[in-house]
Amino acid sequence: MLTLHRVRGVGPSEDVALGHAAVVDGTRFAAIGPYEDLLAAYGERARVRDWGDGILTPGRFEPDAVALLESAYWPDPREADTLGTEPLTGPALAALDMTDTRWGASARRGVQRLLATGTTALAGPFTHPAVRTAVVRLGLRDRPVAPPRAGGEADFAVLTSDGTCLATAIGGRLVYRRR
Repeated sequence: MLTLHRVRGVGPSEDVALGHAAVVDGTRFAAIGPYEDLLAAYGERARVRDWGDGILTPGRFEPDAVALLESAYWPDPREADTLGTEPLTGPALAALDMTDTRWGASARRGVQRLLATGTTALAGPFTHPAVRTAVVRLGLRDRPVAPPRAGGEADFAVLTSDGTCLATAIGGRLVYRRR
């Protein structure tokens, strides 16, 4: 399936021409260039996603992922009254009964928060089996991310000029979309 992602520009360069786009074919970028050119070449076959003033960037690489996911508990929203909404570490974490099920659920919530920042890759290795499973199931890579280029893996984020993440894609699959 072809997807044409229309953005204001392709980052991280500041001198990007307005009206750029990227075409994703399956898991890879098929083309990156001016929107009008790509629309003419792929428009009839591609689903178009318009990200407005968004800038297409490489996804973020999170070097502290092990600490964020294996040394912190990301509370369930239903626990907000008693545990709050921010990750728990240290004595607060030690006071919790952390089963494998709870670690896995925490890791999934933590990964969702990372995806909402444009993260597509994490530094590992993850030693806790439930955390490792959560990371693998979401398709996050365990290495730095390459810049968007034709033929490359379609791992990217669409950010606004103030850094707000509009969308995150891994292997061409949209894994986060701001509502």
